[in-house]
Amino acid sequence: MSHVEPVLLARAALSRLIEPSDTVGQALVAAAGPETAALVASGRQRAGTTLRRDMESLLEERGVRGTDRVFAEALARWLPRTADLAPQRDLQTVHRFGGRMLVPEDSDWPAALADLGQSMPFCLWSRGQGTIPELGQCLALVGSRDATSYGLATTGDLSAGLVQRGRTVISGGAYGIDAQAHRSALAVSGSRTGSDKRAAPDGIRPSAGGSTETSTLAVLAGGVDRLYPAGNDDLLRAVAETGLILSEVPPGSAPTRWRFLQRNRIIAALAAATVVVEARWRSGALNTAHHAAELGRGVGAVPGSVYSANSAGCHRLLRDGSAVCVTDAAEALELANPFALAPEDDGGRDRAGVPADHDGLSVEDILLLDALPLRKAVPPQKLSAVAGLGAAAVRAGLARLELSGLARRTGDGLWQRGERPPVHPSTTRPPSKGD
Repeated sequence: MSHVEPVLLARAALSRLIEPSDTVGQALVAAAGPETAALVASGRQRAGTTLRRDMESLLEERGVRGTDRVFAEALARWLPRTADLAPQRDLQTVHRFGGRMLVPEDSDWPAALADLGQSMPFCLWSRGQGTIPELGQCLALVGSRDATSYGLATTGDLSAGLVQRGRTVISGGAYGIDAQAHRSALAVSGSRTGSDKRAAPDGIRPSAGGSTETSTLAVLAGGVDRLYPAGNDDLLRAVAETGLILSEVPPGSAPTRWRFLQRNRIIAALAAATVVVEARWRSGALNTAHHAAELGRGVGAVPGSVYSANSAGCHRLLRDGSAVCVTDAAEALELANPFALAPEDDGGRDRAGVPADHDGLSVEDILLLDALPLRKAVPPQKLSAVAGLGAAAVRAGLARLELSGLARRTGDGLWQRGERPPVHPSTTRPPSKGD
């Protein structure tokens, strides 16, 4: 038996006894440690005076008073579950599904979850061969279940763009925006590895077996052995094959409204930024955005039509100043690291990835470039008058512009714009994934 097994068994028991974000349970674990906490929560050991005093201090920090009363109420919630307590069985179940349980004592426990403080999950049940990347590598895409075609298309572009840039997309595995985020990430991951031709749902091509890349993570509100919703069963199996499925509740647990709301804090904590693609006024996706804001993570929202109820929640975030407007993957990456340029923006490139004509030019060369006509060639003297430059400056500038392809000399010594047309960021459409 491994020396960490007692901790594994204790945390497995706690995840079954105590609901996610149970304030009293969190204080118990923080004050007593997982092994003692599991004994107390299951009624096999009484909470001593010192433990109660420590719990009282922790609960008062969170605005909870009357420790004796709230602790007695908590025990009344936990004790009925002791009959179903079988942590060893739960560990064997998750192992049978190709997963394992992660605990804070593990070296590969995601450090980002420490930002949740006492709300950090007792453990994470995982299913899949992927790993949880570092915080800066993960971005969350969330939104409505009843997504529109606009929301699905935008989600597909964002998810694909992020995976192409080496990031991991996190979502909740639900219908609509969540499913599209996972689906697009898997499709791009499969096209990048390319060697595995196994069938997958909805045109998904999983990445090659044994790949260590984690293109997408799904955080579920129920057990990892009960893929929910049932309509996304094939999709979630594909996520488990090439990425990772996570849950803080043990195998066999059913998703509930409370667990859906609580799993949102895990999505927000694991991601460097959360982007709400489409959400109604009271959408659960806004809950994830609020968790991200409380954690100091970046929050973005994709704008939609002012007539679309599916975008009302996004507009609410933008109007309240809770989120930054996001329209593509590059802007989503800026949320994750606002102090670094996304790779496609380096070197003065526009959103289409094409250098603008004026990038890197001196003021004199810009004046000369503006003076060059597009169709009719003119002599250098005319350019000197239009640009307001001396003859020597015009000759030197024309030589530089000719080298860069921005100026072209005709056979009779006249000059005009080069064959490459000017690029205007305001009118250039970034290429779609299908171009």
